[in-house]
Amino acid sequence: MKSSKHHDTIPGGSARLIVLLIYFFRLIFASGGDRSQFYQNCLKFCTLDNCTQSGVSYKKELQWKHDPINKLLMWTCYDECGYDCMWRTTSAFHNRNWTTPQFYGKWPFVRFLGMQEPASVLFSIANFITHYKMLQRFKREVRTDSPMYGTWRAFSYICLNAWIWSAIFHTRDFPVTELLDYTFAYSMVLASFHCMVMRMIHRTSVFVRGTFSFLCVLFFINHFSYLSIGRFDYTYNMKANIVTGMSGALGWILWCFLQRRKRRYVWKCFIFIVLATSSLLLEINDFPPILWTFDAHSIWHLVTAPLTILFYSFIIEDCKTLRKELASGEDEEESRKLL
Repeated sequence: MKSSKHHDTIPGGSARLIVLLIYFFRLIFASGGDRSQFYQNCLKFCTLDNCTQSGVSYKKELQWKHDPINKLLMWTCYDECGYDCMWRTTSAFHNRNWTTPQFYGKWPFVRFLGMQEPASVLFSIANFITHYKMLQRFKREVRTDSPMYGTWRAFSYICLNAWIWSAIFHTRDFPVTELLDYTFAYSMVLASFHCMVMRMIHRTSVFVRGTFSFLCVLFFINHFSYLSIGRFDYTYNMKANIVTGMSGALGWILWCFLQRRKRRYVWKCFIFIVLATSSLLLEINDFPPILWTFDAHSIWHLVTAPLTILFYSFIIEDCKTLRKELASGEDEEESRKLL
């Protein structure tokens, strides 16, 4: 998931949509660094001196390309000029006692092993590992014939895929990685909404559940296709996240309230939503990266990883309870037949 673009994996979806809102406003109003004349002049002369055949140091571009990491991540001479000028501009701002500027909607970050935002990459991987570990626990503790087993397993795979693209996007920002990061981030929001509805209708016919699942898949395909064609529609993507995320969050809260006496463990789901939403204070109170590495967004990613454990604990207990209820109902039905 850019330093201000994602998010992370909150089954209610409300957190991610708020993060998206924050990012869009930052992108529009908070990119003074790259718009400054100092940066534009620096970039212009660095490019002329190093990245053109008329420049005296044109071979420097080839040196960058021969570096294994730069070659792997496709850093170019122009990118290196932008990176160098970003720090020169930041230093110039600080010398004038101005606030730290943003560049193209992002804070200045120190690159590490070619990664644009190393902390966000690391914490995205941490979320991936947490989901993977909890999925393994889920498969060990929950029987395959339990209600909702397949639904939650699919949810886990969707989250794993999304966190992979989050790590890739924070490593290197390209239009294609941005597209995949955004769309698969939305897949988590939609998957949470799907699981919420499926949990409420799991006793209905296979036809009803299958139809709803098919419609969700069809909507995502349409969502992905629309964003893939032409210029990325940030406004539409934001609206889709808001509607889907709010519906999912409110649905889970309502379900927890209605089930609070019958299923004592629903507090885990409720607390998860509350804590995950509270963690958004990090995004609202954004700040320049600590040590030019740890910004609010990366720390938010760090916070969501342990919260995922709580949600999976709820999922596992709920599936076990549903299976017990199913077995109990079958036993009662068998007893009635014998009588």
